Amino acid sequence: MIRVLMVSDVFFPRVNGVSTSIATFRRALAAQGVEVRLIAPRYAGEAEEPGIVRVAGRRLPLDPEDRLVDARAMHAAALREAAVCDLVHIQTPFLAHRAGLRAARAQGRPVLLTYHTFFEEYLHHYLPFLPAGVLRGLARRVSRTQCNAVDAVVVPSTAMHERLAGYGVRSPMEVLPTGIPLQDFAAGDGPHFRRLYDIPEDAPMALYIGRVAHEKNIGFLLEVATRLKARRPDFVLVVAGEGPANARLQRQALAAGLGSTVRFVGYLERRRRLPDCYAAADVFVFASRTETQGLVLLEAMAAGLPVVALSAMGTTDILRSERGARIAPDHPDGFAAVVDVVLADPRLRRRLAAEARGYAAEWADGVMAGRLAALYRRLLAAPQSVPPVHASQVVSTR
Repeated sequence: MIRVLMVSDVFFPRVNGVSTSIATFRRALAAQGVEVRLIAPRYAGEAEEPGIVRVAGRRLPLDPEDRLVDARAMHAAALREAAVCDLVHIQTPFLAHRAGLRAARAQGRPVLLTYHTFFEEYLHHYLPFLPAGVLRGLARRVSRTQCNAVDAVVVPSTAMHERLAGYGVRSPMEVLPTGIPLQDFAAGDGPHFRRLYDIPEDAPMALYIGRVAHEKNIGFLLEVATRLKARRPDFVLVVAGEGPANARLQRQALAAGLGSTVRFVGYLERRRRLPDCYAAADVFVFASRTETQGLVLLEAMAAGLPVVALSAMGTTDILRSERGARIAPDHPDGFAAVVDVVLADPRLRRRLAAEARGYAAEWADGVMAGRLAALYRRLLAAPQSVPPVHASQVVSTR
């Protein structure tokens, strides 16, 4: 049995791709002979869970969903847990990186990180008072420093591998996307979801699921919805998720006359409500240009939902074959035209749905967990050649 310590600045109940990736790998790695312990923030009275150590923190003023954990408590927890684990796997680049790296070096453990977030095209949304060019340079420098301080880097897509290599990352990199727990999306009650949210059973319904954040380009989807409503007055776009851009996007929808067309339904419980939502939709739409993978596209495909999306950064690996999906142009008119073709043709939707399920099976969580377990074993078998961490290698967030 291999014992791995994962360290992260985010986890459920905070819903995002990092939380989903951690939960998916923790569950699937157990079948590979890997026991995962996790250090993550405490948000608001979460129940104790076996193998999860929660560290208290405080809300962030620019992003109240997140928590800034207490640095000393995070360091103490990481040092204590690393002592009884074989390897440390860092999941986020903030205090978790600093604590995980120091604990691994102090205990003589191999350490790797997963690069989940494309910060170069992310930070300016949250720090608009600073020049975008300065923030991009900072993101590149921090990413390069952190990646070169560990024994290996996991990247979710080929595009992210190429980008980090361009930054000057020299540590070995492994392209290893998060897999999909296919059984979680196999069956949902679409009619129940439509009744619950008062969506007519015959209304053409497009769906976006994900964080409602500036970098997700949901405003673009509202422009697409305006064009589709002109063609199909009963068209509905469901936006499922929560995030800092929620209020602004709702105002944008109302100003565009989309009050009854766009339904903001908030966070959906993952066991039942989320599969129901996928089953209710006719097409999944996605316009983010900053994804390191685009895991939600695979979720939609596993549910048998045709996908229309931009092909950019990490989504390119998923969309390249256009199996179960259609790649749309990066402008609202062209994107809307592709969605309209899918909505107009039930036979096409059925064919795309069958393709999508078959394609998603190639990205199953067990397959990806097996690859990650093999990487862990290679790191444990390799001689430890990385010296103890120095202060210059650690990017402080305090």
